[in-house]
Amino acid sequence: MKINDYREGEYQYLDLLRDILENGHEKKEFNSGITLKSVFGRQTRYDLSKGFPLLTTKKVFLRGIIEELLWFLQGNSNIKYLVDRNVHIWDEWAYKRFTEALSSKFKTQSSKLTKDDRKIKTQEEFIQKIKENKKFAYRWGELGPIYGRQWRKWETSDGRTIDQIAWAIAKLKKTPTRKHIMIAAWNPEFVYEMAASREKSVVLPPCHSFFQINVNDKNELSLQLYQRSSDVFLGVPFNIASYALLTMMFAHVGGFKPGEFVHTFGDVHIYGNHMDQVKEQLKRKPRPFPKMKLNPKVKNIDDFKIEDFELIGYNPYPPIKADVTVVGGF
Repeated sequence: MKINDYREGEYQYLDLLRDILENGHEKKEFNSGITLKSVFGRQTRYDLSKGFPLLTTKKVFLRGIIEELLWFLQGNSNIKYLVDRNVHIWDEWAYKRFTEALSSKFKTQSSKLTKDDRKIKTQEEFIQKIKENKKFAYRWGELGPIYGRQWRKWETSDGRTIDQIAWAIAKLKKTPTRKHIMIAAWNPEFVYEMAASREKSVVLPPCHSFFQINVNDKNELSLQLYQRSSDVFLGVPFNIASYALLTMMFAHVGGFKPGEFVHTFGDVHIYGNHMDQVKEQLKRKPRPFPKMKLNPKVKNIDDFKIEDFELIGYNPYPPIKADVTVVGGF
């Protein structure tokens, strides 16, 4: 299929859902037993001059997407920043590690528990203590060196840390047409059994693993993401909007026009407990994408705040709720 043969905008996402339903192979998630249907090796692309790709066939939580992206860009990997802003998209993964410690599955983690910690029985109690107790949040809100830490503080063998974001922006300003402007979150030292220990591993191996930036002769900046594993119903709508916004931010601070966000998938799947929701979403006809405006006064990517983003003309269908499928780990 040629690029020009693809349907545009949100129809690409809906076509991907149909593709998985019709052509997907059934699997079981290895440590939970949850069934899923998946296909391998797909791509969608969004022309950012034609609107901001925030799905309209269900309402998407944009504030959470922006706060998460700002959290990544800080190099932060502790959920307290998000919890304090009433964004709870990472709660389950921090709580999972805490419950592993409670069960004494990992001795080093269990040794960090206090008597008061052991009284916590629910995720709600856990998150409330993250909010109220800085010491507790420091111990148990940490997810390991996930996305933002790798983007901004990649640790090297000679003791340095590399700020990949700052390096990429410097390259864009000096030699924008080079082909090596890439940023990685996948660091084998902290992933699965390759990590020195469970305590040193990330709580969830990076799904959106790395991305590349390209500038063409029309001064348009595009970004291509490779996502190794994709929860297409819950996660992918967030990923589309987040990386489209990151594309716009790179273009903004570099003095370029936003081009395309290109989304390349490895394993893209629908979990068995999301099938009914997917079928409901496919009954809805997409509406025009909204527009996104960035504060023109912001010149540095580290200076963006939540109020620097203005969404215009978003008219979605109601949200469709579904449970997060907590996977990952060993």
